[in-house]
Amino acid sequence: MTAFDEDERARAPWLMTLADLSLLLVGFFVFLQANQVDPARLAAGIRAGFGASESAAVPAPMPVDIATATGFAPGSAVLADTGSALEWARTAARDPRTRLRITGEVEGSAADVDPATGSGPILAADRARAVAALLIRQRAIDPSRIVLSTGRGQRRAVLTLGFEGDRP
Repeated sequence: MTAFDEDERARAPWLMTLADLSLLLVGFFVFLQANQVDPARLAAGIRAGFGASESAAVPAPMPVDIATATGFAPGSAVLADTGSALEWARTAARDPRTRLRITGEVEGSAADVDPATGSGPILAADRARAVAALLIRQRAIDPSRIVLSTGRGQRRAVLTLGFEGDRP
């Protein structure tokens, strides 16, 4: 008696190739179906799978360009140099898939605070608002695409252009 059963018929070699082709075809259709999924629903499903809440914070848009509005006097939100920031915003905001974040900053000294309240963050917010108001007044960007924030660093406003992708 031999180790192999000689009575069993050998399988045709093309059968293995057909099986491989069938698996590749099934994989192709899986990829086609996966491309039809709404990215927002897919992200929500992944968040739910990891136990994150639906109201979890959406990350800030990826920054792709930056500019500054400088020349603020200590304790003041009056714009001194607006030309370069205005021209930059007009050019940068042409793509409707972008969002502009304006971060008003204070240097942190005792003199660089809001005169009425003595608050640095309020002065930083006023600086961001002043730049946003200028851009809106000059029709450089739609107000719905502007986000304001505050920070500490220098007497300036930092304009960051963020790419949001294909979101409506």
